[in-house]
Amino acid sequence: MKRLRTLLFQLVFYAGSVPIVMSVPITALFGRRPMIEHAKVWFRWHRWTTRLILGVRVRVEGSWPDYPVLFAAKHQAMYETVELTLILGGPAIILKQELTRIPFWGYATKVYGRIAVDREASAKMLRRMMTEGAALKEEGRSLLLFPEGTRVKPGEMPPLKSGFAGLYKALKLPVVPVACDSGLVWPRRGPKRPGVITFRFGEVVPPGLPREEAEARVHAAINALEQPARPAA
Repeated sequence: MKRLRTLLFQLVFYAGSVPIVMSVPITALFGRRPMIEHAKVWFRWHRWTTRLILGVRVRVEGSWPDYPVLFAAKHQAMYETVELTLILGGPAIILKQELTRIPFWGYATKVYGRIAVDREASAKMLRRMMTEGAALKEEGRSLLLFPEGTRVKPGEMPPLKSGFAGLYKALKLPVVPVACDSGLVWPRRGPKRPGVITFRFGEVVPPGLPREEAEARVHAAINALEQPARPAA
């Protein structure tokens, strides 16, 4: 049954996504604000299909400020890249460079507002991140970052990538850590499971802290829902 639900979700969600994505060039002609609203249509479509077909619900714990911040979130599944963006009202996103090469979708992210990062973490890339981040900050946008750099399994708690410290220092924005447990119902491979995904917003980490302290506080907060993986018997 779980496999059938997952297959049905994929068919319905992607079929419904086609006209939304294909109409991006038209919306893009009108600028960033219309593109953000256009993106929210797709985000809501994702929420509706995951709830109705897969039985996935969301629980939000804690709160966040109404001024620009850097959201640093746990990353266990593709689910939070969409749902969390909708919950937060459309923050600018920091994503892998290869995702920006997807036809239509990559162009949409540029108009929407994003920072593309590469896996090399070169000095040139870091400088570009700072420049683009500063421009988005001037627009009054919050930014959403997954500081672990990639999806991890439940129980895994890798160190934060260096890009987080660079943005934290350059942008001088408060950081709101976000823990989540999406991997329990949305595994990277295999069928999805019905259940509740929790997003827990931690205490604001103020700007200007030493790197080690800022990283330690954010790392602990985004892993607040984690349980260390048990060794195999």
